[in-house]
Order: sequence, then C-alpha cells, then structure tokens
Amino acid sequence: MPPGRALGIDLGGTKIEAMLLSAQGQDLWRKRVDTPAGDYAATLQAIAALVEQARSAGGGPCSVGLGTPGSQTPEGLMKNANSQCLNGRPLQADLQLLLGQPVRLANDANCLALSEATDGAGAGAEVVFAVILGTGTGAGIAVHGRVLSGPNGLAGEWGHNPLPWAVPGEDPQFDCYCGQRGCIETLLSGPGLAREHVHFGGADMTAAQIAASAAAGDAASQATLQRYASRLARALASVINLLDPDVIVLAGGLSKIDSLYVQVPRLWGRWVVSGGLQDAVRTRLVPSRHGDASGVRGAAWLWRDPEAPALRR
Repeated sequence: MPPGRALGIDLGGTKIEAMLLSAQGQDLWRKRVDTPAGDYAATLQAIAALVEQARSAGGGPCSVGLGTPGSQTPEGLMKNANSQCLNGRPLQADLQLLLGQPVRLANDANCLALSEATDGAGAGAEVVFAVILGTGTGAGIAVHGRVLSGPNGLAGEWGHNPLPWAVPGEDPQFDCYCGQRGCIETLLSGPGLAREHVHFGGADMTAAQIAASAAAGDAASQATLQRYASRLARALASVINLLDPDVIVLAGGLSKIDSLYVQVPRLWGRWVVSGGLQDAVRTRLVPSRHGDASGVRGAAWLWRDPEAPALRR
C-alpha cells in the first residue's frame, strides 16, 4: 500500500472509532459507532461500513490499520480478547476478504505505543513503553518507532504479571480474569482501584469519583490514591529494570490524575537498580499527547513503514 491517506480503526468492546489521517498526520475525517455486542458478523460489517465512509470522505483508497483487544496466534486466530466473540476468529483474514485490500492489525496497547512514538509524547525516543490505565491495564512497546510484538504476540503484557515488592496486608491478592491471582491489573485498573477502595473501608465509588473526592480533601480517597501511586511506582520500576525505556507514556482514564506524574517518579527510585545514585533514573513519565485518540492514530500508523510486513495474515 503506497504512502498516502491512512485509516485507523480502534475496535473496542463498546465502540468502534475510525480516523482518517493524511500522510503528515492531519485528521481528515473521524467517526465513532457502537460495537455490535457479541456479534462477530455484525462487527465485520460495521468496520466495513466505516471503511467505505472513509474512502468517500477522503476521495479514494486508503490504507487500513486495526487496533484490537487481544492478539493473534501464528495461525491468524484472535486470542485473549475481552470481546469474547473475536476469540478463535480469523479477524484479519476476514476483513481483508471483505474489504478487498490488505489490513494490518495490532493489539490496541501496541497501537498506543506506536502513536506516541511516531508523533506523540515519545517522538524521537529509542524505546517507548506505553501504558493503558483504564477498564483494564495493558501496555505496548515501541523500539526505534516500530512495535515490538514477539513470537507469542505478548510483548507488553505487563498487567498480567504479579505486583512486585508486594506489601502483605496492604496489597490485596484479588483474583484476575486471566486465571491468576494478584495481577497488576487487579489493582491498577479503574475497577481494581474502586474495589481496593472498598476493601479498605471506603465508599463504593468509581475511580473517577475517588479521584474527585481526593481532590476535595477526603482522607480515605487520598489514602487510596497514595497506595495507588506506590503500586504504580513499583510496577513501573520493574519495567525500568527490565526494559530501561526512555519514556513511559500513560493513557486511559486514570492517566488524568495529575499527581501521578510527580509522585511516581519520586517513589520508583527505591526499586530501580541505580547503585544508590539519586539522579540515576532518567526515564520520563508523561501523559499521552493524543489522549483518547492515540490508539486509533496508532492503528493508522501501522502502515507508516512500507517495509514492515502485515502482522500474521
């Protein structure tokens, strides 16, 4: 597919968002529709309709990149998607047949990493670790501006590792939907934060309500966010020890808690291997530049490198 207009599609559990970009990254057209709940065939048709509308709005053909939950097996079947109707399906192959053109597909967190490494908060950095702190907790890795996927499609599955340096009694070991117990996701996702707040005697509130309550001076909510900052610092310190990224970019609803960008770097030096040097941790922690649009932009940028092969046709 020659360089030109690039269409990104972000396939989520509740919405499908499409954005058409120029070769320079300008937003030419954008639309969001509801995801057909639990209906694979209807999901394919909804995506196809968005592609046709983008072609009409852009005045002709465009490349198509798709960001999805989960990943693909070597045989091209979807796995680990929280949208259960996708699992076991040849999503990429079916879309290519339906659209009559190649489609590139990547995990939604990988799309976030690619977006921020291309023209976002991590532009120009060698290694970008991009984190989604929302309904779930995931991450993607971009190295020299290209997504790192891995032979199992699991690079960046940070949320399904145990919380490091856990404190007995302070870090509850909640069950995770992946089948394990004590995963990072169970405490650092939005629902995990809300559940943990109740666990320590707080009111039943959403993560956004807890953040607002803390800002208003509620002591219980402030304590919850302090615990959250400590856990995020520990979880990211393990990433720095392993990957040593130049930049860690936060996205998702919880990334809007401004205090994290001050508190977490102050804390993570305790666990990063630094030889005792106080200024040794040079990794930057920053919010995503493109916000909620970063994932769909990253899907469009899957075609930015014409030499990169399509991911597992």
